[in-house]
Amino acid sequence: MTHGLPAEIRACLFDLDGVITDTFSLHAAAWKEAFDTLSHVREDIGFSPFVADTDYGEFIEGRPSADGVRCFLSSRGIELPDGSPDDPAGPDTVHGLVRWKNGLYEARIRSQGDGVCQDTITYIMAARDRGLLTAVVTSNANCREILRAARVETLFDAWIDGVVSASRNLRGKPHPDTFLAAARDLGQHPAQCAVFEDAQADMDAGRSGHFGWVVGVARTGRIDALYTHGADVVVKDLRDLAGTPERRPQP
Repeated sequence: MTHGLPAEIRACLFDLDGVITDTFSLHAAAWKEAFDTLSHVREDIGFSPFVADTDYGEFIEGRPSADGVRCFLSSRGIELPDGSPDDPAGPDTVHGLVRWKNGLYEARIRSQGDGVCQDTITYIMAARDRGLLTAVVTSNANCREILRAARVETLFDAWIDGVVSASRNLRGKPHPDTFLAAARDLGQHPAQCAVFEDAQADMDAGRSGHFGWVVGVARTGRIDALYTHGADVVVKDLRDLAGTPERRPQP
């Protein structure tokens, strides 16, 4: 093992939200407010409230926002028309609800900030010192601005964010397309790449893309769920990875 990874690994592919940046609580709170308000504004729609601790990880996290909305509403037996990405923020369409949530999230960022996870930055810097390539893979269209503001933009050799995904027509997670695109941009075979993710759906993407190693980052304690969805190893802090983290249980 080199830096906590198999010797054949040549590149590390990192998710943004929850792995590089500490945004779990901000996203979850914004989604809860959006869905709860939907229930009040659209009195024809009644459903069990959004529970941030469980529903965010199961239905929203790791997926493109519109897919997350569909998944959550489907779990409550509800359908909304898709509309289009240009829809105004509001409760009438899937894309309108996404824009609504984004406005709530951006307000929280302005008031609370959006910090990076220092354990990840420490790990990335050490990995690069060892000659490993690094990429960020996210559906977040504001990825560059977030990392530029944190002064860590130069730590990545490739970027696959929401803007790039849209321009290349890449399917979002849990499909492996964005990770595969990052591997290609780095000139590496998937088997030579390690995926770093904190979402259950993204474990699925790492496994279905046949990547060489899938690292689960369990900041919120969902260790068993990440293993179930395909993680090879799960750590709470990436600084532990170069030590002796618990390995995937054997069947």
